[in-house]
Amino acid sequence: MKKKYQVVGIGNAMVDILSHVEDDFLTKNGVEKGIMQLIDMDRAVELYGHMGPAQEISGGSAANTIAGIAALGGRTAYVGKVKDDQLGAIFSHDLRAQGAGFETPLAVKDHSHETGRCMVLVTSDGERSLNTYLGVSEFLGPDDIDERMMADAEWLYLEGYRFDGPDSKAAFAKAIAACRTAGGKVSLTLSDPFCVERHRDDFREMIRDHIDLLFCNHHEICSMYETDDMFAAMDQAAAEIETVVVTASEDGAYITNGTGREHAHAVPTQIVDATGAGDLFASGFLYGLAHSYDMLTCGRMGNVAAAEVISHIGARPEADLMELFKEHGLV
Repeated sequence: MKKKYQVVGIGNAMVDILSHVEDDFLTKNGVEKGIMQLIDMDRAVELYGHMGPAQEISGGSAANTIAGIAALGGRTAYVGKVKDDQLGAIFSHDLRAQGAGFETPLAVKDHSHETGRCMVLVTSDGERSLNTYLGVSEFLGPDDIDERMMADAEWLYLEGYRFDGPDSKAAFAKAIAACRTAGGKVSLTLSDPFCVERHRDDFREMIRDHIDLLFCNHHEICSMYETDDMFAAMDQAAAEIETVVVTASEDGAYITNGTGREHAHAVPTQIVDATGAGDLFASGFLYGLAHSYDMLTCGRMGNVAAAEVISHIGARPEADLMELFKEHGLV
């Protein structure tokens, strides 16, 4: 029997607040370039006060991935925590409007934390520096996991960033058990090298015992396996997991699944904002996987989707991804 969902994602539920800045803005405001830093509400208010004109766009890493799959016509749903407030309403509306299911219970209006937001500072080279206030997203817990939804998913897609929370690991464990018991498969994105540093042992255990497909970039996989050699790290990962997919910026993506290594070349594009590149790569890859395309084609789909999203501001697609797939001879 066909499952209701091809991919269900679990992760942070955020609204991105994007602004173009110069490198000296980062220096003056103590922002480390090109990484994600967790901040509190006071720091979020301070940074927002120093930023120039900004654009509010629903985000969250795994939520961007699910939105991309939905835009392609995939059957998707998302689990992430927002508050019953203005940004929470924006997030919920945007995801549902994209065609994804979103039924996670809202945190009540008098909750001490607000809907999460990420201050995305984009420099002229397209690099983005993320300053993330997790807000109520941090409090995603087992009670937010609908086991029937997890059991009705062909693939579960877990966001590594969501490990930063008191009950999130328990939420992941509940979701994984429900999905795998019903015959589904589980994928994980490592999200960020600093996320790997914080949770390496837990990630390694989860990868060995529960993960069928690992997404990461070259920095993340090297951090995970504590080596400077990306291919050596891939070999270590391949000994523990069925499929490993590593993105390498302008060098495209490398895929190994026990039958050798495939290389999907990058799609040239003008970089406007690198936010969401990995997220939309996963959209294309998982869409291809859910529709039984071979691994190399899945990688090429991922690269096309990533190239589209970095060609404009924001981490959600603006062009018709399916038309782009057709233009590249992928469907």
